[in-house]
Amino acid sequence: MAEHNVTVESTLKALLNDKKYSTLKDILITMNPSDIAAVFEELDEDRTPLLFRLLPKELAADTFVEMEPELQELLIKGFSDSELREVVQELYVDDAADLVEEMPANVVRRILAQADPQMRKEINEILRYPENSAGSIMTTEYVDLRKDMTVGEAITRIRRTGIDKETIYTCYVTEARTLVGFLSVKDLLLAPDDEDKISEIMDTKIISVNTMTDQEEVAQMLSKYNFLALPVVDNENRLVGIITFDDAMDVMEEEVTEDIEKMAAILPSDKTYLRSSPWELFKHRIPWLLLLMVSATFTGMIITRFEDALAAQVVLTSFIPMLMDTGGNSGSQSSVTVIRALSLDELEFSDLVGVIWKEIRTAVLCGIVLSAACFAKIMIVDRLLLGNTEVTVFVALVVCLTMALTVLVAKIIGCSLPMLAKKIGFDPAVMASPFITTIVDALSLLVYFAIASAVLFA
Repeated sequence: MAEHNVTVESTLKALLNDKKYSTLKDILITMNPSDIAAVFEELDEDRTPLLFRLLPKELAADTFVEMEPELQELLIKGFSDSELREVVQELYVDDAADLVEEMPANVVRRILAQADPQMRKEINEILRYPENSAGSIMTTEYVDLRKDMTVGEAITRIRRTGIDKETIYTCYVTEARTLVGFLSVKDLLLAPDDEDKISEIMDTKIISVNTMTDQEEVAQMLSKYNFLALPVVDNENRLVGIITFDDAMDVMEEEVTEDIEKMAAILPSDKTYLRSSPWELFKHRIPWLLLLMVSATFTGMIITRFEDALAAQVVLTSFIPMLMDTGGNSGSQSSVTVIRALSLDELEFSDLVGVIWKEIRTAVLCGIVLSAACFAKIMIVDRLLLGNTEVTVFVALVVCLTMALTVLVAKIIGCSLPMLAKKIGFDPAVMASPFITTIVDALSLLVYFAIASAVLFA
């Protein structure tokens, strides 16, 4: 795909240089809006407005929605009022609301000035809802029908109003704005008789979400039920909008990106990597780095506490990195697995005991294999091949016992902390690799020196 875009981009640039605008337009109208937006991102800023003006009105609006906010702002600043009005009028309400959220105040004023009163009202309604709620990502443009309509009347209504709706494939039946049923266009087309009433063929087993439902839960519901759209109702079960599957896919991408950033100890960012400056990257990374650096002080304190033991058996020092790394990796495996299960609603806090018991059994199996491999490595590599006479069977025994217990402790902590975090209202993703590793590092040292003291210095 990248190679294709490079070829198209070079072709478009060549045609622009030769001022062959008719040929340019013929190429652009054959392309998907997402592909056009991707090509526009790579063009010089001074050429983008000219190329954008070659697009037909509807294609221009669809392409505009797919662009990054920076490029959208650049185009808006270059638009005349009439050009901006044409683009805004072609946007769906949810896309227009997203645009208003992304733009600076002076650009927002221009956008709202060119929107008709009804669109301004609907945009303001969407912007009233909390960020990341169902209400904030819904669109108010849906097909609504009455249950006393006939199939023929319903099809006529869809033909008359469907051009302005984001989707017509699922229609919603309302009575005094209350959602009472739904049906698909397929149901209408396959109805035996055009005189059949909507109430006779509609489905009343409604699955809907409230305006305050978290957007991640909405995306999961669309995936679970394989819906093309999900109705959004208020506290009185009045239909106020719908969320389509393409919006849900955007939400899922945002949520996964945010979770990955949190799991890597980075504050979430709305910008892509290439559009983030070094200063912005610094601001998102340094808080956690400072916190983890300070928390690592406990590790240093533990080593200092057992300084005499290390002086008596210096060889113990060489195994510290291996034990800490193994513990951290074991904890990370459990935490990532549990965090993913929590995000998919596969686990609840009530499952905590079962999860811990499963991780204990897994840790025992992992601990046995790792300890056996560790013992063989120490005796063969460290003692025989490297000729380190300080590495005795008792030293190997201390390291292997520590390895087994560290894996056990790490997996219990790794599986329980994310579930506890979710229970008290924190994002489980925070309890991921860096945080778990810091805790496990300190505990693995305590276990190591406790066993060493019992076996070697008793």
